[in-house]
Amino acid sequence: MSYWNHIYQHFSPIAFSIGGINVHWYGIMYVLALLSAFYMAKWIIKKDKISISQTELDNYFIWVEIGVILGARLGYIIFYDTHTIYYLTNPWQIFNPFVNGKFVGISGMSYHGAVFGFLIASYFFVKKYKINFWSLMDVAAIAVPFGYTFGRIGNFLNQRLIGRVTTEPWGIYVGNTLRYPSQLYEAFLEGILIFIILFLYRKHKKFNGELIILYGILYGLARFTVEFYRQPDIQLGFICCGWMTMGQLLSIIMIIVSIFFYIYKKITN
Repeated sequence: MSYWNHIYQHFSPIAFSIGGINVHWYGIMYVLALLSAFYMAKWIIKKDKISISQTELDNYFIWVEIGVILGARLGYIIFYDTHTIYYLTNPWQIFNPFVNGKFVGISGMSYHGAVFGFLIASYFFVKKYKINFWSLMDVAAIAVPFGYTFGRIGNFLNQRLIGRVTTEPWGIYVGNTLRYPSQLYEAFLEGILIFIILFLYRKHKKFNGELIILYGILYGLARFTVEFYRQPDIQLGFICCGWMTMGQLLSIIMIIVSIFFYIYKKITN
């Protein structure tokens, strides 16, 4: 267990360097997340005989990736960053990867913002290509958590989004402090577990859109739970009641909105 406890001392978040630019494991895992989600969606469409062509799926992933990146970055700036006004009045800085002429990359992405960007991109895509929105969303409901797992593993390898202090024997040292490996909790609960549930349930869904709505509820519950083991964002801390984090507040909203749509779809189908 000792090696596990001190794994960050034996493992660099940088996989390799090219021309002086460091390539982090997180970036590699992000690419794996996208590819795995894409091929899972492709498999589901073929297996379940869903009326979406390969060309349409290829185009959809381009649209969605743009929406996710824009939504994730803007979501972070609005919900988590302490310099919101600066970025909104200097929008060209939002995606500026350089600080004082040095490449530092772009840090600060919000999952809930990514969801919003994803939904907007999906809406405009189906309007253009005349595809059933809810049917497409059900495919995404299975593909997203499958790929999402790699993203959270990437957070772990990159030593970001660290857990709260613990005394449990499976904790890992971040600096000199033993902490929960909360990123792996998220990978399992928000990724693997939700994927398994929705993958097995997909043949029993009662209406188009049920899977994506259930995903919203399940993710919200999983994220709300894991936030008790994840260190609150240092710039925000607890935002309500002395224990609630921004991630938990946004998850509650996500659950409520998903329940509303579930009731609406049940009534109208």
